[in-house]
Amino acid sequence: MQVHRFEKVWLGAAILLIVGFIATIAYGSVGVGVGMVDDTGGQISAEEVQNGNTGTQFDDPGVVKEDGQYVVYVVARQFQFVPGTGDTPIRVPAGANVTFKVTSADVVHGFSVVETNINTMVIPGQVSEVSARFNEPGTYGLICHEYCGAAHHTMGGSVEVVPPEEYDMQQENIDQSADDAQAQEEADQ
Repeated sequence: MQVHRFEKVWLGAAILLIVGFIATIAYGSVGVGVGMVDDTGGQISAEEVQNGNTGTQFDDPGVVKEDGQYVVYVVARQFQFVPGTGDTPIRVPAGANVTFKVTSADVVHGFSVVETNINTMVIPGQVSEVSARFNEPGTYGLICHEYCGAAHHTMGGSVEVVPPEEYDMQQENIDQSADDAQAQEEADQ
């Protein structure tokens, strides 16, 4: 049987495309570090998260400096991120290594910071961990990408990356306000 020269060329091109597609899928699934949510962040009771009595930082979520790095504890609940939504954006300094520890108090949510590689599922009973470094100051959108109920489309927020000096000044003001409030409370007693 004789195969025409053009048929051999098209057959070769088709085989190369198939091999290329398979290689692309294989690299995309194992080569760039993409993985499923696992339990490396730990387990936590979703009911205790909802009631605010876990005995962990999730009872008072926010930004904490631990071992020279910033850790952001976030609780996702219908239809908000705490902190992150409304008047309480997540504020972190530019150039710092930031680890987001996120858990859900009710249903499956998504946690995605727009224009970054931060993107994870937030499953009740698990703590999802994602680390990043924000080099440039700016405001980044925060969205839920897993359908979580009727008002899912309203679940959003922001991450504000500020220059380190400005962040330190804000922290000093917050600490001073807390000290003033505590002194006032003690004076009232």
